[in-house]
Amino acid sequence: MAMRRLGLARGEFEHPASFWLGALACTAGVALHLPMYFSAHHMHYVMAGMRPDPAMITGMVLIAVGLVAVVYGVLPPRGGQIRKSARSIRVTAIDNAPIRGRHIALLIVLAIAITIDVMKPATLAFVAPGFAQEYGLKSPANPQGDIPVSWLPLSGITGTVLGSWIWGVLGDRIGRRSSILLAGMLFITTSICGAMPGFKWNLMMCFMMGIGVGGMIPIAFALMAETIPARHRGWLMVLIGGDIAGAYLITSWLSGWLTPTYGWRILWLIGLPTGVLFIALNHWIPESPRYLIARGRDEEAKVIMTKYGAAVQEVPGDATAPEKPTFRGYYRLFRGPFAGPTLAIMVLAAGAGLVTFGFQLWVPTNLQHLGYSAVKSDYVVRNAALLGLPFTVLVAVAYGWWGSRKTIITLAVVSALSLGGFVVAGDSVAQHHLALSLMLIVPLSAISSVTAVVSAYAAEVYPTMLRSRGSGMAAGMTKLGGVLIIAVVVASTTIPSIAATALIGAVPLLLAAAMFLWFGPETKRRSVEEIADELLAPEAASRADH
Repeated sequence: MAMRRLGLARGEFEHPASFWLGALACTAGVALHLPMYFSAHHMHYVMAGMRPDPAMITGMVLIAVGLVAVVYGVLPPRGGQIRKSARSIRVTAIDNAPIRGRHIALLIVLAIAITIDVMKPATLAFVAPGFAQEYGLKSPANPQGDIPVSWLPLSGITGTVLGSWIWGVLGDRIGRRSSILLAGMLFITTSICGAMPGFKWNLMMCFMMGIGVGGMIPIAFALMAETIPARHRGWLMVLIGGDIAGAYLITSWLSGWLTPTYGWRILWLIGLPTGVLFIALNHWIPESPRYLIARGRDEEAKVIMTKYGAAVQEVPGDATAPEKPTFRGYYRLFRGPFAGPTLAIMVLAAGAGLVTFGFQLWVPTNLQHLGYSAVKSDYVVRNAALLGLPFTVLVAVAYGWWGSRKTIITLAVVSALSLGGFVVAGDSVAQHHLALSLMLIVPLSAISSVTAVVSAYAAEVYPTMLRSRGSGMAAGMTKLGGVLIIAVVVASTTIPSIAATALIGAVPLLLAAAMFLWFGPETKRRSVEEIADELLAPEAASRADH
């Protein structure tokens, strides 16, 4: 009982003992998969066809029991009522609040968390060639295979779409912090994909990994919106969200360093230490004040709001209305003054997804098809991602000081033009190593920034009652674009060339630039209420005339 009171006083879980014992069981369960993996070292860690040993089976049981304990540990009573209560509460950072040490610590932790989060789907690009070879799947290196290797990324990215919806509900039901930690536990447990002998087990674990990954960035952005001073929120969201490029850099470096010795499976198994690090960072992640108020824990919420410079805002009348207005809320995104910005956001988000999971995903595979070794292709990608890191910072600064609209249009056009270079050069680009590295800088770095700016822009451009739905729509479209392109690859059973994937991504980016030029309001140094009033002004004038 004392532990329970201590946990609640610190804004932790409903049952902290259950959570931590479950986390220990999950970690031990993953560790029990490692002996069988290391036993395959004499076969260069090829495990296809091996039968699970007793240690692995015991580990699976521990993981299943541990996950149940973890979920019980974070699941509060009356979660549905908490979610309904949270609808009528808005907590936002005060406009003129200063950036404090706690804000910086939170930003660092969230940057690390998002990097670890994004490393999981980024790994798909680097495990695909080895995965295809071990299981005899159809790929550019093995066109005679029957089953396309694209099933692996399709299962993972489909999981991220589902995860976005699930974690959107969990954020209100169990709190931001608990949702983040639950995702971390899925990161740890799904690392056993690296020790799964069977093809179908790999697909299932990849799908579960995607579910854990799906909701991390929207939840992190929601937490930032409630704790980071509003005048700094936009560019900091872009900077932290743009760390996708850093995740791609780390993953490509790890692939070039580890896979020649330990095989492709090691890239999944490193999810164990990174997931444990993820959980260890929980001390610096505050719980959402909005969630705490909905739980009736007002004093804890006040303490957090005082530390981070945030305040509760009153929500207009129909904010407390029950379920039915939720559908009308989504429908409202496509009506009247919001239709133009919504369509522009959707096209840009879909374009980002098509490039991320069309062009980026198959870069290592396509480079190997063009004659690069596995290690060489990994290092080409790493060098391009490294050179592109300053680009991410530049985009964040431009978003905050130059303007969101101009930044988005310029970023979309530059990204499309850089992809156009691959369309023109085609397969001949592989003959010029330096030119290839330089050409990859923008597609690898800029697209991560596109994903970040579209999420930040959606959080700013919609009024209070539509903001969460608009942000969710933007995040979902980036993943849905990925599902569409990978589904096309699976259906055609062939991986498109580097020129084809570049063209598929460039077209919607150019279209999005034109749409933002026509429809997109500027958000720089403007309150969200001012932006909403500008969009609603024609509609209000029309009503007044009638």
